[in-house]
Amino acid sequence: MANAISIQHVSKSFAGVVAVDNVSLEIGENEFLALLGASGCGKTTLLRLIAGFERPDQGRIFIDGVDMTSSPPYRRPVNLMFQSYALFPHMSVAANVAFGLEQDGISGAELSGRTADALAMVEMSAFAERRPDQLSGGQRQRVALARCIAKRPKALLLDEPMAALDRALRERTRLELMALRRRLGISFIVVTHDQEDAMTMAERVVIMDRGRVVQQGTPRDLYDAPASRMVAGFFGEANIWDGVVARAGARVACGVLGLDVRATQPLPAEGTPISIAVRPERIGIDPVPRPDDNAIADAIVEHVVYLGAVSTYFLRVPHGGLVRVTRQNEAGSNFAIGSRVGLTWSADAVVVLRP
Repeated sequence: MANAISIQHVSKSFAGVVAVDNVSLEIGENEFLALLGASGCGKTTLLRLIAGFERPDQGRIFIDGVDMTSSPPYRRPVNLMFQSYALFPHMSVAANVAFGLEQDGISGAELSGRTADALAMVEMSAFAERRPDQLSGGQRQRVALARCIAKRPKALLLDEPMAALDRALRERTRLELMALRRRLGISFIVVTHDQEDAMTMAERVVIMDRGRVVQQGTPRDLYDAPASRMVAGFFGEANIWDGVVARAGARVACGVLGLDVRATQPLPAEGTPISIAVRPERIGIDPVPRPDDNAIADAIVEHVVYLGAVSTYFLRVPHGGLVRVTRQNEAGSNFAIGSRVGLTWSADAVVVLRP
């Protein structure tokens, strides 16, 4: 896959505070990429650097093979959809979409044709003469998208595009954005702090922390094999336990569990402090404890969160630790608060984490 955007050793600081720290990243043509991280991690600053609204202190940014590091936003073949949508309240929907094209000197039949095509693509043709204050939040978002795609950019940059949407509209909009990207055949880069947005839409997720890229990969890669404690805790839910490598490197002694946990992944030398993670759905609950290396015989159900198809159980184990377990809801398989049960998980469910 050819690269639409190449970010090479880019850094940016504000008043001495580092926002983006020596980031290098290649974004492919027609790729849907998510920049994911907590507030203040640098993801929005990186998006603004790509768009040209900020200039890097060091490093280079190439778009479609051309060095755009010093180019202003209007010279770059990308469009940024702001979180606020930034629609002109006194203009109609069609006029909002046409505005950027007019600024580029486009007029006449080409202007009206591209405006109509963009509105049709986001299914807003019927609202062309309305003003933004006559639209719902989801409809305003579609107008902002139409305004961006009318200019036929090389890449579309979206800053928290689902932040103002309710849950039902959020789910529908995710699917619409995925379908729109396929129809347009351009790269989408979305900034979000919502892991579900990233997991649903993106082909590749880049997780940022304190201005740096800490891990990147497909959603499945990041979920199944988080490289660090930060990624395991931020991308999906995880039970994370601290321990010490024991038994000549074959197990991890976790005091909070009162258990030497067996793992299939390679471990460092005996005596090394380490953290491990197990996803909640990889842990089994059994009313009759089964003998196993990774088994706790006497856990107590403290709390149950019902989520429709699944329930999340929080169980207190004899040495004081709290274990989170997710189970499918099936007739006769639920456990009441106060139940004493056994917990088991396989060795290959244990993920060894960096600090």
